[in-house]
Amino acid sequence: MCRWLVYSGTPVLLSDVLYRPVPSLIDQSLRSRMGVETTNGDGFGIGWYTDDIDTPAIVRDTGPAWNNRNLREISDHVRSPLFFAHIRASTGTAVQQTNCHPFRHGRWMWMHNGLIAGFDRLRRDLLLTVDPELFPHIEGTTDSETMFYLALTFGLDEDPPGAVARMAGLVERLGHQIGVEFPVQMTIAASNGERVWVFRYSSRRESRTLFYSTCVESLRALHPDVAWLHRLSADTRIVVSEPLGDLQGAWNELPESSYGVIPAQDGEMLAAFDVHGLTGPGIG
Repeated sequence: MCRWLVYSGTPVLLSDVLYRPVPSLIDQSLRSRMGVETTNGDGFGIGWYTDDIDTPAIVRDTGPAWNNRNLREISDHVRSPLFFAHIRASTGTAVQQTNCHPFRHGRWMWMHNGLIAGFDRLRRDLLLTVDPELFPHIEGTTDSETMFYLALTFGLDEDPPGAVARMAGLVERLGHQIGVEFPVQMTIAASNGERVWVFRYSSRRESRTLFYSTCVESLRALHPDVAWLHRLSADTRIVVSEPLGDLQGAWNELPESSYGVIPAQDGEMLAAFDVHGLTGPGIG
């Protein structure tokens, strides 16, 4: 599988989040503690937004993140209020640049950890469902990119949670038709540059790990002597496949079958998620 990270909040250098924590996402590319694979060396990608450009920048490569000098160089010079970072462990598709995350279409970024079980048999039917106007923009061969373009087809611009639910529901329905018992395994991050949506869901209800950071004000109260916490805005959040660093009380597991919004909408960061639609009130 893969490991990924989302940062949203006070503009910081990418290196502050990618490299500085111990363990960091770069450490996880070589020694993941919670992933299906210990090593995630089948490529990496970073994407970020700036204040004056609507579309995100994307940098991707097929080599491992832990020894990439260009990634180190970029991360020491790029400052952003919102960025994605992803380290890849292929589930069977080719190790090539167009298969590395994050994926981009217009103002949207998307990245994924997990898989569509039976994707080799489902791929044709899934791709035929993609909006014909969007289809030419698909560059790679992964299930992750297919999920992205299905979500775009199902209204990601207007209703991100609903679009992702419809996408996952379609995968489950088609998977069940060919005898795949548990078609969907996913943690997903999507952003339009203004907000970030993160999802944790699987058909088996045993989803890959996903954690979000405790609110900055609470962390300041817990750790009043940690200087860098005082430089962050109250709405700063990080979402990760597995925790970074060792700051006590910093991380909370995203509940099974739920999604989160950053910055929070109507004071609620988390809500229940179901492939047949959204259910229940906010839970966070």
